[in-house]
Amino acid sequence: MSPRRRLVLLLAGGLVVVVLVVVLVSVGGRGPASGGPVAQDRPGPVLLVPGYGGNRTSLEALAGRLQASGRQADVLTLEGDGTGDLNRQVDLLDRAVDDALAAGAPSVDVVGYSAGGVVTGLWAARDDGASKARRIVTLGSPLHGARIAALGSTFVPDACPDACRQLAPGSSLLGELDAAPVSVPWLSVWTTGDETVTPPDSARLEGATNVELQRFCPGAAVTHSGLPSDPAVTGLVRRALSTDPIGAAPADCGTLRAAA
Repeated sequence: MSPRRRLVLLLAGGLVVVVLVVVLVSVGGRGPASGGPVAQDRPGPVLLVPGYGGNRTSLEALAGRLQASGRQADVLTLEGDGTGDLNRQVDLLDRAVDDALAAGAPSVDVVGYSAGGVVTGLWAARDDGASKARRIVTLGSPLHGARIAALGSTFVPDACPDACRQLAPGSSLLGELDAAPVSVPWLSVWTTGDETVTPPDSARLEGATNVELQRFCPGAAVTHSGLPSDPAVTGLVRRALSTDPIGAAPADCGTLRAAA
């Protein structure tokens, strides 16, 4: 074979390989393309992600209220004591979502409480949440960090585990979350009485529907730990997970509490 013909064949073979790679990425690779938004009128199961420490009790009460309204709702069990690397919690949530979709769910709704909201946001950004999640709700989540985590990581680092350091303002993990666009209808709720996540409006997220509880319930004495069980918050969650637009504002506090 002449050198010129050999060169032509090599170039042609290389072109075939490039085309195959492009096709494989477009149909099944881990490229950046999203599967697009899921149907808003077909709610699937609700997955609830606990906060720092992994306590499931308060979220189980909220899950029970969602179940009473006809929704399937499950609270995740975090690995270990729930204070380890948040990246592992993101992987755990991703497996739970994949299991729900493999079982036939059209999509999932995800409720993240406290640090669970950070986990939820990272999952949505990393794992094509727009093609899997219909709605996201976060409650009292330190989406821009919490001062207590900054103090812990600076002054008592031995008592500040991985998740504690990752929740300090300015951490690389929170920087990743802050840089990710909101691609799923998202409601973020917080209370001015939050004594754990300070400042409380660390829960405010550009691109989400942001709700300060006291805007609708003036004088409501709700703390950080009281968010998942508060009737008005439950009403907000139920409205957000309905088929109505997630940004639809409630009429008043009484309406919210009645919806719980």
